[in-house]
Amino acid sequence: MSSIGQKILVVEDEPDIRKLIQYNLTQERYLVVEAEDGEQALKLVQRDTPNLIILDLMLPGLSGLELCKIFRERPDTARVPILMLTAKAGEADKVVGLEMGADDYLSKPFSPREMVARVRAILRRTDSSAAAAETAPSYHKGTLKIDYRTYEVFARGQQIRLTLKEFELLRFLVQNSNRVLSRDQLLDRVWGGETFVTPRTVDVHIRRLRKAVEEDDRRPRLILTLRGVGYKFDEKALAE
Repeated sequence: MSSIGQKILVVEDEPDIRKLIQYNLTQERYLVVEAEDGEQALKLVQRDTPNLIILDLMLPGLSGLELCKIFRERPDTARVPILMLTAKAGEADKVVGLEMGADDYLSKPFSPREMVARVRAILRRTDSSAAAAETAPSYHKGTLKIDYRTYEVFARGQQIRLTLKEFELLRFLVQNSNRVLSRDQLLDRVWGGETFVTPRTVDVHIRRLRKAVEEDDRRPRLILTLRGVGYKFDEKALAE
């Protein structure tokens, strides 16, 4: 899909960084809406849902992590991809952001070129997900039901809420049932080659996914770990 008409909400309290992001994305013909704090961002989202949100971790008042959680709990923004900006270099902060529902992170200082590449990659994967739903509209086996067109997932008769990245990860695992997939394969397929995420990112999302779909995430039966190799979706467990 062309970048023309795709709207990006930038939530950043530092004017210089906000303008740097706005300038570079506008050059790529994205529509950019700016917010300097969480309250302003929530008001803007109520008016019109963006295609992607760039969210600073350290915001005055409502923090970026709190705002990310709110976005993931709201039906209109639950699956809008989020690129989180962080000035903290520690892995723990990045993991917390991913666990809150962010799709990717970018550490400050960052190059505008890398930022644009990340935005393109995230939006391209979002478009690819929509296209894939047209060819494989649904999956239903045992207690698990997935509607690829509406992004709805039901487990044991209850609807569960997933982020876009979690949904893409679940779909790829399900579409490759009983096949062992390495972390590198999952990174390449779900996150794409243009992002700079690590295998730990896969582990964080697998953990979140298990909490959502497994009856007991401490004893998973559907999403299994093959130590030193990767993960696999055990479709046979749905028939038991």
